[in-house]
Amino acid sequence: MKMTEMFSYTACRQLSQMFFAVFFFHMSEYILAIAFHGSQSVTLRSLLISKNYILAMLFSMMEYIVEIVLFPGSKDFWWISNVGLVMVIVGEIIRKSAILTAGRSFTHIIKVCHEEHHELITRGVYGFVRHPSYCGFLIWSVGTQIMLCNPMSTIGFAFVVWHFFAERIPYEEYFLKEFFGIQYEEYAQRVPSGVPFVK
Repeated sequence: MKMTEMFSYTACRQLSQMFFAVFFFHMSEYILAIAFHGSQSVTLRSLLISKNYILAMLFSMMEYIVEIVLFPGSKDFWWISNVGLVMVIVGEIIRKSAILTAGRSFTHIIKVCHEEHHELITRGVYGFVRHPSYCGFLIWSVGTQIMLCNPMSTIGFAFVVWHFFAERIPYEEYFLKEFFGIQYEEYAQRVPSGVPFVK
């Protein structure tokens, strides 16, 4: 009976935190996209939900269920789970600060043509890292898995998200250098990318 209560409390707390974190992340991204770009310019892609993302989240849920059924004690490391919760909050704050600071210059899709309202943002959180939205998402996504005490998904999410940004940043910065020239090159030399091991 005692084990059932502990299982119930552990699962309810961790899963409710996870579902709220995912819901808040995606809905706030969508709302901010509408606020800055208008509802006509925003599609469901602004929710940032792709097939690969859904598969990754399903895998993490499967891992959680298997581990809590077979090894219920593996989910009871509350200090680890709380570290993950802090990472989720910190990652969310960094990412949303990036979006709010950039305003209309922030888009979910890499711009390959320079638009009139597109400016180089170097103030606020962009004064510390060049890609705070990527930095925030990396922290947030890995934090969701640490919060669930999912060892396999923690490693998997860290590698997959890091690899995605390691490829995306050079591609995006190619266009930023085209748009802003020496101004961006000097900024890039002065400020780190915000993603570990990516210059």
